[in-house]
Amino acid sequence: MNLTLKVWRQKNKEAKGNFEVYPVKNISSEMSFLEMFDVLNEQLITQDKDPIAFDHDCREGICGSCSMHINGEAHGPWAQNTTCQLHMRAFKDGDTIVVEPWRSAAFPVIKDLVVNRSAFDRIIQAGGYISVNTGNAVDANSLPIDKKDADNAFMAAACIGCGACVAACVNGSAMLFVSAKVAQLAQLPQGQPERESRVLNMVAQMDKENFGNCSNTYACEAECPKGISVSNIARFNKEYLSSGLSTEQ
Repeated sequence: MNLTLKVWRQKNKEAKGNFEVYPVKNISSEMSFLEMFDVLNEQLITQDKDPIAFDHDCREGICGSCSMHINGEAHGPWAQNTTCQLHMRAFKDGDTIVVEPWRSAAFPVIKDLVVNRSAFDRIIQAGGYISVNTGNAVDANSLPIDKKDADNAFMAAACIGCGACVAACVNGSAMLFVSAKVAQLAQLPQGQPERESRVLNMVAQMDKENFGNCSNTYACEAECPKGISVSNIARFNKEYLSSGLSTEQ
């Protein structure tokens, strides 16, 4: 396939960015999107030009590093799919593909398609963990957990923290991410001792990080590569209200 790429180039967060156009030729339909970018970067390097910076790590759809906005969709046109697992057969010969970084005030651009997502890390540090040493894993039968709760916690824990929910939201809200982390621990016995302080601390940190408010458009769920349900946001709101009423001020 022969394609035309319009890629966002930006030296750093202070610099003014712009789109640059790159033709790429003889791209196999079986290449992943990142492999196609590798081919383009090799061409740029041989031309003594600065290669396009983009995040990647496992390239197996697990880590969430490959954050790109492709033709207006987070991670591209395939549903519940990361950029690294998007293959070029999703496009047609002669297509023009527009590639941008996540657009959010909370995710400043580092360079080109790379954004700083450490805001998510700080939200987790604020409360998205269990602070005691739980020791080795106990026998599965020694800590009974309702099957429905276990399944819901597992589905919430599938969140990889890629930031697609923020990028898809018109307000740049991190509610789906935060609600998944809260719901994951709120439904397990190990998460009960810090249940109230966790949600309050994580919300306080989320507000500090300049994320927007949730307006229930459900775009976050639609673009999430792991299909995290917005039902977690409903659970999150319940947890937040309950904690706010019961916690001493």
